[in-house]
Amino acid sequence: MTTSVVTGAAGFLGSHLTDRLLAEGHQVIGIDNLITGNVANLEHLAGDGRFKFIKQDVTNHLFLPGPVDFIWHLASPASPVDYLEYPIQTLKVGSLGTHNALGLAREKKARFFLASTSECYGDPLVHPQREDYWGNVNPVGPRGCYDEAKRFAEAMTMAYHRAHGVDTRIVRIFNTYGPRMRLRDGRVVPNFIAQALRGEPLTIHGDGSQTRSFCYMDDLIEGFWRLMHAGRHEPVNIGNPNELTILEFAEKIIALIGSASTLEKRPRPVDDPNVRRPDITLARSLLGWEPKVGLDEGLRRTIAHFQDRV
Repeated sequence: MTTSVVTGAAGFLGSHLTDRLLAEGHQVIGIDNLITGNVANLEHLAGDGRFKFIKQDVTNHLFLPGPVDFIWHLASPASPVDYLEYPIQTLKVGSLGTHNALGLAREKKARFFLASTSECYGDPLVHPQREDYWGNVNPVGPRGCYDEAKRFAEAMTMAYHRAHGVDTRIVRIFNTYGPRMRLRDGRVVPNFIAQALRGEPLTIHGDGSQTRSFCYMDDLIEGFWRLMHAGRHEPVNIGNPNELTILEFAEKIIALIGSASTLEKRPRPVDDPNVRRPDITLARSLLGWEPKVGLDEGLRRTIAHFQDRV
């Protein structure tokens, strides 16, 4: 049986990836220290003999008996609320955690997959963002702990590929949403949905003219799967290229929920990107991939998930 290791398995994306791997016939070993993950995301797998969960911080040495075919390294705080609360842990999982996961891949002769981020582009001066753009990142700003952790992780991944011949893949994830996001995640999708469901004002940072694009998690996981089975070692963008302003997005959430919420403007966070949209030309040509789930449909599914939790 094919064996996959998923670090960050109890997180939003890690748990959905675990489900996909099990559906594909893999045996899965999930690793998570639960600093931001939630074991409830995996409770539906209780009693499934193909899934094993290990509570461990991947910044500590990883030892696993038996063969491993694929390592999917998703472990990391991923929302500003989390990495601003855990800046050192964020830097450690991007550096030491990636090093340990790559060491395990080298030992097991396993294919390695790094979940990187569009935050590697920082506040971009090129729009939309292509994989050959090096970014505009403030390394000493409050977001630097996350941005630089992921940039280092990419460099470490490519170093293991070049120096040790590890078969590597790197995905740069753009804004993704869906069920199992934490209600108090701090990112714009759960924030706006929770506020609209409660009838509270939706908090807009700045004037709301900054743009984002949103990819539904099913589409993203499909992109993961295709990239792992493609032949490219350098980064590939996976995200939805349909861009809208935060103000437009807030109005869409209010309309879909039928909420009486108003909008409340607050100061912009430091180094908050002005624009964010992936160029997915490479994903289309290399993987035959592009998002299928429309924003309204994806948001309806996500809203339904949150309605019983607010």
